[in-house]
Amino acid sequence: MGELSKLPNIGKVLEKQLNDVGIDTADDLINIGSKEAWLKIKEIDESACLNRLMALEGAIQNIRWHNLSDDDKKNLKDFYNLQKINKS
Repeated sequence: MGELSKLPNIGKVLEKQLNDVGIDTADDLINIGSKEAWLKIKEIDESACLNRLMALEGAIQNIRWHNLSDDDKKNLKDFYNLQKINKS
């Protein structure tokens, strides 16, 4: 396992997906942001879900995603739901 799997919420499967879309370091993830990283993963894995989006944001903030602020959770959920609507 590489650098990304040392972050909270990032296991070997998610790390591989991040690597597959060109995100190889914690700095890469921080610079691109959770939403853009999730969109890139969604292009290669249709099953990318809200929990994965929240996991990415938690990794960026260096916390378990369960501990994200209510505002962050709402913002991510709104973004996720908007993506579902735009796909329809």
